[in-house]
Amino acid sequence: MSHQASPAITMSSRDFDRLDALLDMPQWQHNATAQALRQELDRANVVAPEKIPANLVTMNSTVTCVEEIGHKEHVLTLCYPAEADAAKGRVSVLAPVGAALLGLTLGQTIDWTTPDGHRLRLRVTAITFQPEAAGQFHR
Repeated sequence: MSHQASPAITMSSRDFDRLDALLDMPQWQHNATAQALRQELDRANVVAPEKIPANLVTMNSTVTCVEEIGHKEHVLTLCYPAEADAAKGRVSVLAPVGAALLGLTLGQTIDWTTPDGHRLRLRVTAITFQPEAAGQFHR
């Protein structure tokens, strides 16, 4: 996540409420990614879950991303910290790549530094599952 002012992200009211409660927990008070996510929430465009466009990455969405260099494909599911499992491609919204994915739309790119220090640029090439598009408004 860059330090330049980026446009406000769109998110569902349900995701906003759950993330707002999560970020209020003491264990996230001094976490840099949580602080960046809090800034995103503070300027987010919050809409009813039923109004979420199908091309938007929301919580529990599964996306396909492709590295711009190397073209390696990654299938990632954006989840809450308790559900994170790197081996299954389940990325916490409080991991830097997870926080960066939230609110992206199909075709957008993010810059990501992997845990081992590699810099990658990932482009969202598919959203293979989005709860709102699937009619799951109350998960």
